[in-house]
Amino acid sequence: MDELTAAGRSKMRIANSVFFFISGFGYSSWASRIPSIKNQLNLNEAQLGLVLLAMPVGLMLTMPLTSKMIKHFSSRLMMMIGAVAFCAVVCLPGFTAYMWQLMLVTFFIGSTRNILGLSMNAQAVGLQKLYDRSIIVTMHGIWSLAGFSGAAVGYLMVLFNIATSYHLLGVGIVLMIFSAIFYPNAYDYRPAATPGKSVFSMPDKHLLKFALISFASMACENTLYDWSGVYFEKVVHATKAFAEAGFVVYMVSMTIGRFAGDRVVTSVGIKKVLNYSAMLVFAGLLVTVFLPFTFTVYLGYGMIGIGVSCVVPLVFNMAGKSKTMNSSQALAAISTVGYLGFVIVPPIVGFIGQVTNLQVSFFVVAGFAGMMIWMVTKIEDEPTSIS
Repeated sequence: MDELTAAGRSKMRIANSVFFFISGFGYSSWASRIPSIKNQLNLNEAQLGLVLLAMPVGLMLTMPLTSKMIKHFSSRLMMMIGAVAFCAVVCLPGFTAYMWQLMLVTFFIGSTRNILGLSMNAQAVGLQKLYDRSIIVTMHGIWSLAGFSGAAVGYLMVLFNIATSYHLLGVGIVLMIFSAIFYPNAYDYRPAATPGKSVFSMPDKHLLKFALISFASMACENTLYDWSGVYFEKVVHATKAFAEAGFVVYMVSMTIGRFAGDRVVTSVGIKKVLNYSAMLVFAGLLVTVFLPFTFTVYLGYGMIGIGVSCVVPLVFNMAGKSKTMNSSQALAAISTVGYLGFVIVPPIVGFIGQVTNLQVSFFVVAGFAGMMIWMVTKIEDEPTSIS
């Protein structure tokens, strides 16, 4: 490709990366102020759980509509609409005065984040087709880096007693400005229509294995998000500082895995990376369960973080090549099943942990990693081309 074309692709890739950053920074900024909002509205744990449940409900209900809108209006336009709407809603939690208002806001955080998320992933799949090397994992690495950045800024806001309302309002406005600046360079990508398909379809036989891999990976990923600190306190009997360090180990390893992932994929291929990733997650969970000591659990968390880092972006990339669905429909179908694992499994971990203990819970989660290994064997060897 000539230099001008390469420069154009680079601009589109940077623009897409910025929207991944907007999604990660905005979400982690909101998440960093959840304790402040909980205290502001005097919510107990059960009430907060109900509030947070509104988010995945909003996300799941808008997936079919988002898929149709991407097909008709292009992923570029829908990414901008999703970003502006998401940033606007992120401004609002600090201004809520009642629980029902916060539930409404979290519902729309989920729905607008879904519009942004599916659109930017459809963009990433479209951009990947323009390259002969893997680039899609790095996009998700930028999301993780943005999550770190948003959490760090949130920590400083709490440290200096900055009101949640001012903090999130400022974040929303700044991210909206970034959206407007980088939107003109975004890829005008519209997935090809698939005749005979409804607005929303569950994964067909070809995509089912990808959906189950996504389900298992997201189940393992969110289990560590929600339970890593508690596992350290209840099973390892470590101090709060060591427990927080465990979560940092997990997040750092996942971020490193995502930034290194594209180079590894280009060298050895998608299927091998998925296979190694699933085995790392499985082994990491077993280390965590059977060697419940501070540094061995750190090792286990690091293995899990690296293991889950590449799975979802690579599954999205492979599903986006489906010949039975267009890429937006395929991503919506895969995301729906995947997010079920993200939402359903962590509460099950808590239930099992209450009846038995968290070691048994994590052993059960290792079963999902085992299922991931099995499902990867069902994937046909991919062509040598990444795009």
